[in-house]
Amino acid sequence: MPQTARGGAVALLDGVIGREKLLSELTGPGGPLDRLSPSDKARAQRLATETLRGLERVDRLLQRHMTKYPPLTTRNILRLGTWELCTGGAAHGVVNDCVDLAAKVPNSEALKGLVNAVLRKIADTGPAAWETLRVPRLPKWLREPLAEAWGNPAVTAMEEVHFLAPPLDLTPREPAQAEVLAGEMGAELLPTGSLRLTESVQVSALPGFEQGAWWVQDAAAALPAKLLAPQKGEKVLDLCAAPGGKTLQLAAAGADVTALDISQRRMARVKENLERTGLTATCLTGDALDHAGGPYDAILLDAPCSATGTIRRHPDLPVAKDGSEFGALIELQAQMIDHALTLLAPGGRLVFCTCSLLPDEGEVQVEEALERHPGLRIDTEARALPGIPEAWFSEEGGLRIRPDHWAGQGGIDGFYIAVLRQ
Repeated sequence: MPQTARGGAVALLDGVIGREKLLSELTGPGGPLDRLSPSDKARAQRLATETLRGLERVDRLLQRHMTKYPPLTTRNILRLGTWELCTGGAAHGVVNDCVDLAAKVPNSEALKGLVNAVLRKIADTGPAAWETLRVPRLPKWLREPLAEAWGNPAVTAMEEVHFLAPPLDLTPREPAQAEVLAGEMGAELLPTGSLRLTESVQVSALPGFEQGAWWVQDAAAALPAKLLAPQKGEKVLDLCAAPGGKTLQLAAAGADVTALDISQRRMARVKENLERTGLTATCLTGDALDHAGGPYDAILLDAPCSATGTIRRHPDLPVAKDGSEFGALIELQAQMIDHALTLLAPGGRLVFCTCSLLPDEGEVQVEEALERHPGLRIDTEARALPGIPEAWFSEEGGLRIRPDHWAGQGGIDGFYIAVLRQ
């Protein structure tokens, strides 16, 4: 089916909803978008992403027009068409294309009429009804533990941010040039030094791209390296380095950086970013638990996690996942902290961070590490980092960032960050 952007989007929806795959797993080599042009690939990903972002509203509207649901692929064609029609898509083109897609589904010729009839009703009444529906909620398996941790009002505020198309954040290679770059590209300079663009742009066409003057990185993801405060000439290890934003920050500060990641494909991306920005680091591919280098003056451990803090950019996650694998990730994080501490030079510092909203992957993880390692402490000097409100620091001394922080400016990814010293 994926001969068009819409066909590709339906294939992606089938993979996420039917096979519980993340979009990142479906859009690599060998995936359903392989035969599409770069522009159609990008459009297919955008269509699928935004349909998933509004999935609860989409399904509520479809429920009004059907008593029995068709098979998954046809249902996903209806979902895609509904999202497009309710968010400004031209009715004639959307309906015709969706009917054509329905005709290509094996053994579903008879469902063309259903797709045509339902989408024509949606075209008439859907756009007005769309705005009356509630902001889509997180699934219960995730919403309940988050409400227990942060309270229902906070979770509702996070969901409101998740429903917004996220802005584009950039990290300048030279922080002193941030204001100049912001002026050149019409970006907002955030309090922490990141640049934010709210309009849709072609990244490679922005001023400074070819010169490597900046890289794409959420404002929250830029904070761990800033809290680490690398010094020129320090020997620094970036564990789980891909896609490389933190490696670039460390290298730009003049540190002697070793970047390690288990994925060869993702490490290739780190090397590409280093080349574009003219920065240098030693790149290694391997398991972080097997690494025996060092000793290092400082280590940045951005540990594998649930990624629940990134739902505003990855609305496929709560659809494809159910939380069942999170326990193994929490255990792995503890192992990685313990191993990283063995690689530190005396007096060295470790920044532990996860892009998670779950305390078990943040506050609790650090509290348990402090119990396991007598003499380990949280460095509270990190509170002096410019642009970070005191209210963002949690009781044990770590930095807790939630998507609803800076909600009026487009939000921010959820993160937990702590600076540990031996």
